[in-house]
Amino acid sequence: MEALKKLVEHVHRSISGSAATHIGGDAGELLKHRFGIVNVWRPIRGPVVDSPLALCDARTFTDDDLIASDLVYPHVRGETSSVAYGRGHRWYYFSDMQPDEAILIRVHDSADDGRARLSFHTSFDNPLAVGAPPRESIEVRCLVFFPADA
Repeated sequence: MEALKKLVEHVHRSISGSAATHIGGDAGELLKHRFGIVNVWRPIRGPVVDSPLALCDARTFTDDDLIASDLVYPHVRGETSSVAYGRGHRWYYFSDMQPDEAILIRVHDSADDGRARLSFHTSFDNPLAVGAPPRESIEVRCLVFFPADA
């Protein structure tokens, strides 16, 4: 799909600094152990036909597919990543999602033990959605902290 050739939203690379901004004084201790960011995405109105959510199979990309870019807000600066199109990427989308369905997206995992550390995600122009109402959805970012032995 042509839309998937576009750059895709991804995760803050300066994740530790970003997490520390949000959790304050406990950051030093919490960030010594495994931590992550999980987004919860769900429709507000369904079924979602126009611009459905798509995820890339983590087994089909590498960190070499990431393109670093600045993330600039009035109150904070950081780094984020976009994704370069790759012929080997395998994308899956969730059709006709309803408000009682949600997707958990692993945006970042600090574990470096071979498991998937992140997920590329985006939406795309659905050629079958002519005349469909625009997507209405919400995405919430959650910081996740694991015990020292996880």
